[in-house]
Amino acid sequence: MPMDESVRKAVLAAVPSLRAFAISLCGNVDRADDLVQETLLRALANIDSFQPGTNMSAWLFTILRNHFRSEYRKRRREVEDSDGHHAESLKSQPDQYGHVEFREFREALAQLPSDQREALILVGASGFSYEEAAGICGCAVGTIKSRVNRARTRLAELLHVNSAEDFGPDETTRAVLASGGE
Repeated sequence: MPMDESVRKAVLAAVPSLRAFAISLCGNVDRADDLVQETLLRALANIDSFQPGTNMSAWLFTILRNHFRSEYRKRRREVEDSDGHHAESLKSQPDQYGHVEFREFREALAQLPSDQREALILVGASGFSYEEAAGICGCAVGTIKSRVNRARTRLAELLHVNSAEDFGPDETTRAVLASGGE
């Protein structure tokens, strides 16, 4: 379907500004050109979602910014390893320990009083702040802090955790992992 001439002109008029914005975001001209190209492709593929009479540049800038942020988050999780040294250094603990430890953790968690378990799950597992957890539970922030502290202490007792060394693989497995399995 042919594009409306005014839409085409508005897209083309925005390209220099998009490119300048892309360069300011990524600091690399080649990467910026790729970013602008991808923005234009996405915009043209979704041109039906553009509202005529609104600001075409703002729409395109939003697409560019969102795409840049998505790519940034994706690249942050990636590790460049062209020679393979990083991959060779990666070691993993056998899965069976994790299953046993998780079962033991679930059993210990079930032994906690419900108010402590609830507070610990909200703050420790669900990522709520103490203030947010207090709002959810309908109690004071200090009460949530106390419940979380008591729950952590009791879990450590139930799981026989005395120090950071008690986390992860046992001493023999740690030695094997440290030696690279040789």
